[in-house]
Amino acid sequence: MYTAIVLLDAEVDKIPEVADAVASIRCVKQVYSVTGDVDLIAVIAVPEHDQLAEVIPGKIAKVPGVRKIRTHLAFQEFSRADLEAAFDIGLD
Repeated sequence: MYTAIVLLDAEVDKIPEVADAVASIRCVKQVYSVTGDVDLIAVIAVPEHDQLAEVIPGKIAKVPGVRKIRTHLAFQEFSRADLEAAFDIGLD
C-alpha cells in the first residue's frame, strides 16, 4: 500500500466544496480542514504506485477551486498501538 499526504491550497470561498469533492475521490481516506500554511490536508492510500498519478494530478489537482498542491509520500506508518507494543515488556 502506498500512502500520500497531500497539502492543498484552495480558493478561500470554495474550501468546503473542495474538501467535499476531494473526499469523494476513490482512494482518498480522509480530508482535514486545517489551520496554518495550507487549507486542506488529504490522506491517500493506493495499492499500486502508478495509481498515485491517477489520483493526485489526475483528479485532486483538477478539482475546481484547488490552487496548489504539495505531495508527501509516506515511508513508514506509526500508530500509538504500534509504539506501545514496541515498548511493552510484558509487565502488568
